[in-house]
Amino acid sequence: MQVTKKNLSDTKVQLTLVADAEQLQASKKDALAHLAEDVRLPGFRKGKAPASLVEKNVDPSALQTDFLDRAINAMYVSALQQENLRPVAQPEVKITKVVPFETLEAEVIVEVVGEIKLPDYKKMQRTKPTATVTDKDVQEVLDQLAKREAERKDVDRAAKDGDQAFIDFKGVDAKSKEAINGADGKDYPLQLGSKTFIPGFEENVISMKAGDEKTFTLTFPKDYGVKTLQNAKVEFTVKLIKVQEIIDPKVDDAFAAKVSPFKTLTELKEDVKKQLQAEKDNEIDRAFVDQLVMDIAAKTKVAIPEALVEDQLTRMVNDQKQTLMYRGQTWKEFLEGQGVTEEEYLKTLRPDAELRVKAGLLLGAIADEEDIDVSEEEVEIRVQLLKGQYPDKQMQAELEKPEARREIASRMVSEKTIDRLVGRVTGKLKSTASAKAAA
Repeated sequence: MQVTKKNLSDTKVQLTLVADAEQLQASKKDALAHLAEDVRLPGFRKGKAPASLVEKNVDPSALQTDFLDRAINAMYVSALQQENLRPVAQPEVKITKVVPFETLEAEVIVEVVGEIKLPDYKKMQRTKPTATVTDKDVQEVLDQLAKREAERKDVDRAAKDGDQAFIDFKGVDAKSKEAINGADGKDYPLQLGSKTFIPGFEENVISMKAGDEKTFTLTFPKDYGVKTLQNAKVEFTVKLIKVQEIIDPKVDDAFAAKVSPFKTLTELKEDVKKQLQAEKDNEIDRAFVDQLVMDIAAKTKVAIPEALVEDQLTRMVNDQKQTLMYRGQTWKEFLEGQGVTEEEYLKTLRPDAELRVKAGLLLGAIADEEDIDVSEEEVEIRVQLLKGQYPDKQMQAELEKPEARREIASRMVSEKTIDRLVGRVTGKLKSTASAKAAA
């Protein structure tokens, strides 16, 4: 097949395709085999009639349509491989010349990823931080367990530090007296001393008794998360519903046996330390890889198709909306809190979206550079491991689908690429030979 490529822009190409006879005959054969499934001829089982007889007994227009679809698709896929192109959208196809089963020429315009120019990442050097779990870290976990098991007892006295106070509260602008979104609550359980509210709020609740109502004005911190509330003066009205004294349990062997499968406090502490160490190690590994990939992405040169950036922006916004939903806040309220329109906010996200797209593209480029791939055997092993994690038959059937296996293979290539990259920058991968051995 002949392929002529013309760059229309950094991210759009025009391909002129001219099929060869062998390719056309293969597409015709595939089309006849497909149509044969619905052809019934005397003396032949369904789908088993010779191609020459099938051709005489099918609608010529149906055959030509099926043939053209298959031939164009085969030509397009072959051209992408030949020119090493990465399409990001459906192509625009125009058939420019056709003689049924003999001649086929087409013009294809498609948006693609531009040439990726990686920095010399092989010369980058990084030292991965190490994590240390202290006795204080372990004690904090034990304190949390103790608070979860603590006894809560209603008391008829003034609230003090350490108590749990159930309050109704409402915040309004100190000047305009207009209500402020998110600055109100009913029967809210506030742990005094937890510092979960803005500075000064909990201090005002301390010494109040059940039935008391109090109004006070506070200034929000200048670095508060909601932009419109930074340095804002807010008038709060708080009514104390009830006070509970929190009685922490004694942290000893009996406590350990109650909250865990261990018989002694020493065993519980050892297990907590082990889990904290694993969590910190994983956190450091993720942060190290994320920063490394972003550092390389910042130095990588590539023309990014707008479609990829828009897709990334959509994912980022959807993730943020999901987080806001868990917090009980709407997207509109969030934007109002930031003091921006949706268009303005998306503009602030765009640089990060472009960097993330670069990060995803560069891993593929590094995989090519390092000649990283996964075998069918490796994919099959991963599929079987995943099936073990998901006993649901429907999920297991999903894992067998070609698209699922392709996704698994892609993920495995990314994992191998990251391992190779980390090995290089930390000095654990000394040579190309060792790199190939690792693959």
